[in-house]
Amino acid sequence: MGIIRYVLALVLVLTACLGTATAGEATASIDHHRPPYGEILPELLAFGYSGSESFVYDVSWTGGIKIGELHLRVKVLDNDAEEYEIRAEVTTKNGAIDLIYPIEDLHVTKVRGPKRLPYHYEIWQKEGYSYRAHRVIEFDQQGGMIKYTKNNKIEGIFQVEGETNNEFSSFFNSRLMDFPIGGGFIVPTFADKKRNEVMVSAVARKHLERTLLGPVTAVEIMPIMNFKGLYDKKGDTVIWYTDDECRVPVLINSKIVIGSLTAELVAYDNPACSRYAASKRKTEKKNLR
Repeated sequence: MGIIRYVLALVLVLTACLGTATAGEATASIDHHRPPYGEILPELLAFGYSGSESFVYDVSWTGGIKIGELHLRVKVLDNDAEEYEIRAEVTTKNGAIDLIYPIEDLHVTKVRGPKRLPYHYEIWQKEGYSYRAHRVIEFDQQGGMIKYTKNNKIEGIFQVEGETNNEFSSFFNSRLMDFPIGGGFIVPTFADKKRNEVMVSAVARKHLERTLLGPVTAVEIMPIMNFKGLYDKKGDTVIWYTDDECRVPVLINSKIVIGSLTAELVAYDNPACSRYAASKRKTEKKNLR
């Protein structure tokens, strides 16, 4: 069951962003001095929060064994109030272990305002043949209060210092932030019943020849997390984002105790991103690296 939980962990480690860079390939040492808090670039909001963006990933274990899928979608709730919903579905359907330990988890995050901060986070977990859980986390960003409920029972009310994301809004927001290769920034994230300061570092710029979107220049980034979150995570995670205004995460790799997991983008659609038409993986399997 430990290997299966890493399928879920891959969603939660997407707390990273693409730094602006020119075409080509470059690497740099990371400055480990405390970086600043990240800020969303207003000119990228129209791409990252178009109100109609969707991603599908195949998740495979070492050797290319498909064990699950991740489905991510952002839709607009209220344009005037700048309210959006981030929906993430984690499933073992079409994977090798579905008959042994099926998973159908749904995460719904609602964000609003110019900083796209969460005000409501709801999780429905269906794991194995018996485990069921329903969690609700409500954020009062101005008051610094967070209320956590599990299966209709209040688990705690927490006071935090400063604004905070949850594990999903931190990913979608950090995509829209800017830093150079070798630099980084901090994205405050509420997990493990406390506010964590997640550092995101840009490691390298690389050319990926074969992706769902075709040949792309990508920025290789690494989030450094000091929390467990809803699912246990171990080992380094690296994410590759297209180096353009769309900042599409085309590939994710996470080392685990035994081997590694890879999340490969197999479907993408965002009407605001004209450079990439709606794409879906062809029948043949391609090696992205």
